Amino acid sequence: MSSLRRILIWISGASAGLGAALAATIPFENAELIDISRRGGTPGAHHVAVDLADPDSWPLVEDDFQRRIATRDPELVIFIHNAGTLTPLGSADHVDTAQYTRNVLLNSASAQVLGQSFLRAVSGRQCEQHLIMISSGAAMQPHEGESSYCAAKAGIDQWVRTVGLEQRRRSPGCRVISLSPGAVDTDMQAELRAASPDEVPESTRFREMEALGQLSKPENVARIIWSLLGRDLDNGAVLHVQDLI
Repeated sequence: MSSLRRILIWISGASAGLGAALAATIPFENAELIDISRRGGTPGAHHVAVDLADPDSWPLVEDDFQRRIATRDPELVIFIHNAGTLTPLGSADHVDTAQYTRNVLLNSASAQVLGQSFLRAVSGRQCEQHLIMISSGAAMQPHEGESSYCAAKAGIDQWVRTVGLEQRRRSPGCRVISLSPGAVDTDMQAELRAASPDEVPESTRFREMEALGQLSKPENVARIIWSLLGRDLDNGAVLHVQDLI
């Protein structure tokens, strides 16, 4: 892909897992990468240090969207919202309420608020615009022990469908896509495998998948996600990685 364009890329959770793989496989030279995370440390990236489970941090991300777009006058802008958490795993009537609340804020509320902030920042800009939300098969299939995570991913998918319809009325509009990456060999998968069957009955299946070598490599999934930029997809599409192989 061309290296001559002015390109801004934000990835939430770029310091680990699939986010780190996305940062390492960016298909553009000289793109300006911004890592939205608590830890940072992503090679070559600017760091917006935020805890996305804290609503007070969300305006910091909005300010970064607005400031960089206004000062860089980019030709291509991309936001991949990848940050998420499984904690706490277990039945909703047994898990810690404070942890459950953080899960809801990070997985559900921050996704919508940051997505809306990005759409406002690019609205009316004469540049190519992409917003990719990382979803999960849990959006469609309920998994015991992951109630808040499942609900958040289902909400993200419906949010994408809705704002995708809205963006079709814009010229130019931001293309908004949701993608479920499947079972990827990350720390989140390790957390699922470490859970007891009482907490997460499907943990046994994930341990079997690891033993059989059936977990996808993060770098391979990341490259498929980047390929979305060049595919002819409807705005508001909700996809599974298997749809693209």
